[in-house]
Amino acid sequence: MPDLRRYLPVLEWGRTYDRSALSNDTIAAVIVTIMLIPQSLAYALLAGLPPEAGIYASIAPIILYAIFGTSRALAVGPVAVVSLLTASAIGQVAEQGTAGYAVAALTLAFLSGGFLLLLGVLRLGFLANFLSHPVIAGFITASGILIATSQLKHILGISAHGHTLPEMVTSLLASLNEVNLITMLIGVLAVMFLFWVRKGLKPFLKRLGASPMVADIATKAGPVGAVVVTTLAVWGFGLDASGVKIVGEVPQSLPPLTMPGLSGELVQALLVPAILISVIGFVESVSVAQTLAAKKRQRIDPNQELIGLGAANIGAAFTGGYPVTGGFSRSVVNFDAGAETPAAGAYTAVGLAIAAVALTPLVYYLPKATLAATIIVAVLSLIDLSILKKTWGYARADFIAVVATILLTLGLGVEVGVASGVIVSILLHLHKTSRPHVAEVGRVPGSEHFRNIHRHKVETDPSLVTLRVDESLYFVNARFLEELIQKRVTEGCEIRNVVLMFSAVNDVDFSALESLEAVNQRLSDMGVGLHLSEVKGPVMDRLKRAHLINDLNGQVFLSQYDAWLALNQLRSERPGNTAAE
Repeated sequence: MPDLRRYLPVLEWGRTYDRSALSNDTIAAVIVTIMLIPQSLAYALLAGLPPEAGIYASIAPIILYAIFGTSRALAVGPVAVVSLLTASAIGQVAEQGTAGYAVAALTLAFLSGGFLLLLGVLRLGFLANFLSHPVIAGFITASGILIATSQLKHILGISAHGHTLPEMVTSLLASLNEVNLITMLIGVLAVMFLFWVRKGLKPFLKRLGASPMVADIATKAGPVGAVVVTTLAVWGFGLDASGVKIVGEVPQSLPPLTMPGLSGELVQALLVPAILISVIGFVESVSVAQTLAAKKRQRIDPNQELIGLGAANIGAAFTGGYPVTGGFSRSVVNFDAGAETPAAGAYTAVGLAIAAVALTPLVYYLPKATLAATIIVAVLSLIDLSILKKTWGYARADFIAVVATILLTLGLGVEVGVASGVIVSILLHLHKTSRPHVAEVGRVPGSEHFRNIHRHKVETDPSLVTLRVDESLYFVNARFLEELIQKRVTEGCEIRNVVLMFSAVNDVDFSALESLEAVNQRLSDMGVGLHLSEVKGPVMDRLKRAHLINDLNGQVFLSQYDAWLALNQLRSERPGNTAAE
């Protein structure tokens, strides 16, 4: 049973489910459902799919995640960035509005789900760490700009296209003569209203004497208010006849049973985008889940999260949806509304299913400009240009990574942006570790501690050099250490012993081993002893298996202080040489 609970977390939290949890989860589900109805329709529009696809993608996936996921508050469904990635990917293989476009979306969800499941079963969640936070922040910021720009055509009531910022801006400028003034009025007023709802409605209601809960629910339901008012306006004044584009007929049904297309050509075209969507979706989802779990001193299992998200995406593929992941805004609303278990998500799915059956006729006259306004207001919170200032002041390499990711995403598209983000992250890691921090250390007077000679007043011995290696040694940085030792030894003709302090070395790969063997031989030929100190057990085991320890021309010391006592040629009672700070 413990092994089964590991893969089916529902068996764990389901055993302790009680009436209090049911009440809290139900309240949270009602609030999240109200928020998700317009949001799901809007994100389907962003993905280039029929509006019902957004609702379908929010039903089965939520239920499947509730069974397999480990977060108590994560709400799974369509999100802005993944919707944009979906539109970019399937727009390359099918024309929007065709049956092939919808099938491609199903296939993308299926491939994404399969990839996530594979990573989860193989417990490879750590691979997502190859995307550094600055790169993710840069990509999400650029995506927010692209998403907001892509929705301006709906706000203005014009036809425009493009997947990059230059293409979008050029297309928008070329179509300005087609602007529909009524549509623009609806879109601008909706944007203004939604911004006010987000920032000013809650304080306004509190001043009127509303309770915090009522004010909070009203704020969350703000987009619904915009949907209702603009829909009634279009219906009442017949604005669709004046060129205002509306949602139109939405099927009044539960999610249908669908089949993704698995032709070799389609799979080949969508495989790489599916992997990129999976990685971005997982990183976004797990970061949200971990943040919310920490607030209640809970924990999540990243590898099981992969399985939960994989199951959710496969569910979307067979129920008329498209790729999904854990969304920040809906998850925070779910958490703040008091959700205690993943059952809140299942109840949300029930609410959305009811909406799909009973409420879809009510959105027939819903203007697309309102949905675009919903998207714009939601994604502008993703844009964080302060990351540029933060990284510039902290680490120029991270700043370059952020700028490169933003510019490549805006200029070449989201897929190139994601791929370049991964590559930049890996290159940054290789760059940082290719020149590991190696400090020459000396003894702090009157103690057994050793510190950097350039930062502290320490005792040194001209015949003894101790180098503290602050990084694991592998093929990228092995040559650097080898050359550093060679340079230091040739500079000091009095040197008789070199000690490598390995307290921070967690691993030594074969390339690094060969470098250490070369250093040992070279120093031996020069009459200089090579010694090791504070070597960790696993590292020592590997060095012994490779016979380096047996061939070492020096000794291995348990501590650096032992090495100092054994190799220091100065009298212990006489002050040693002191390096200035």
